[in-house]
Amino acid sequence: MPYFVYKIDEQLIVKELNLLAEFENFKEAKNFAKDQRAADTEMSAQAIKVIFANNILEAEEQLQEHRDKPIMMEWEK
Repeated sequence: MPYFVYKIDEQLIVKELNLLAEFENFKEAKNFAKDQRAADTEMSAQAIKVIFANNILEAEEQLQEHRDKPIMMEWEK
């Protein structure tokens, strides 16, 4: 299964997903994402994420899912 690298703009009501690249191994995808984050200085409402999925449709469905923020316990602060 391939790794997809997306640039996500969360300023809109619905997340805007832009596919940047597709890789066969995680190390290449991780390094590409890290380079993109370093090169992009205006990351106010944008994020670059790596996702592992069977195809582009599945990757975009996973990225559109609403996830609750993890609850921090008192000792984790």
